[in-house]
Amino acid sequence: MKVAIYSRVIDQDDYSEIQNLFDELNSLQIEPVIYQAFFEQIAPVVRFHLDKLTTFSSSEDLDESIEFVISLGGDGTLLDTVTLVRNKKIPILGINFGRLGFLASIGKEELKTAVASMVNRQFVIDRRSLIHLDADKLLFGETPYALNEFAIHKTDISPMIKIHTYLNGEFLNTYWSDGLIVSTPTGSTGYSLSCGGPIVFPDSGSFVITPVAPHNLNVRPLIVPDDNIISFEVESRSDNFICALDSRREIVSKNIQLAVKREKFDVSIVRLNENNFLSTLRNKLSWGLDTRN
Repeated sequence: MKVAIYSRVIDQDDYSEIQNLFDELNSLQIEPVIYQAFFEQIAPVVRFHLDKLTTFSSSEDLDESIEFVISLGGDGTLLDTVTLVRNKKIPILGINFGRLGFLASIGKEELKTAVASMVNRQFVIDRRSLIHLDADKLLFGETPYALNEFAIHKTDISPMIKIHTYLNGEFLNTYWSDGLIVSTPTGSTGYSLSCGGPIVFPDSGSFVITPVAPHNLNVRPLIVPDDNIISFEVESRSDNFICALDSRREIVSKNIQLAVKREKFDVSIVRLNENNFLSTLRNKLSWGLDTRN
């Protein structure tokens, strides 16, 4: 078995856990292919058990021989991993070295169990939908999609903006606000949730439209089927605004034409059998801890 390993940066306090990972991979004869920048960080302190290691630097380096991609970090690291995997259908196993961990929900103390589950095929694959951005100019290069959300923001120094929003060409509403979020079901527990949006089950087949600091208090988050095409026209006193896909951002002209729809492909997230969506909600949001329960 060959697995790719991606991470942005790991704290020195977690180096022992990283060593445990490579020890376990070696004991089960799993060949690691390590992201080049991450390899350079850990090479001085980690024993790899191999005379020659293979590294990768881009999506093009991930071929059909890779059975899994292990993402080491928090949810942001896993979102980066999605842009590497693209439409290759390689399952992503997220090990949480971060904080909240809605996506990377497997704790680092479960490393040994997670690796054994890969080998023994004792896991569940969750298919997560993506949101795709179309624009009348090229944005976000070869990865104009996101796992969590698409968002429009005003720039820091500009007043609120007006976002004229349409569903399949029919006018929906004009949002007077600091911005607007269109999240996937996966992203409903992210930025949208922090702005008052609802929690949506991952397989619900929907988008959540959530305004950011709306001027009109009667405007509320809206759930729409994800077979809709949602388009936007932005008015602003500033010449530019910010367009975001997950944690990636570009500054664009207010004259740009934007539309989002469901991406043609999904991403595969590995979870251990006992870690379902309900248990993740209870654990991450501390539900059921009220002493009155």
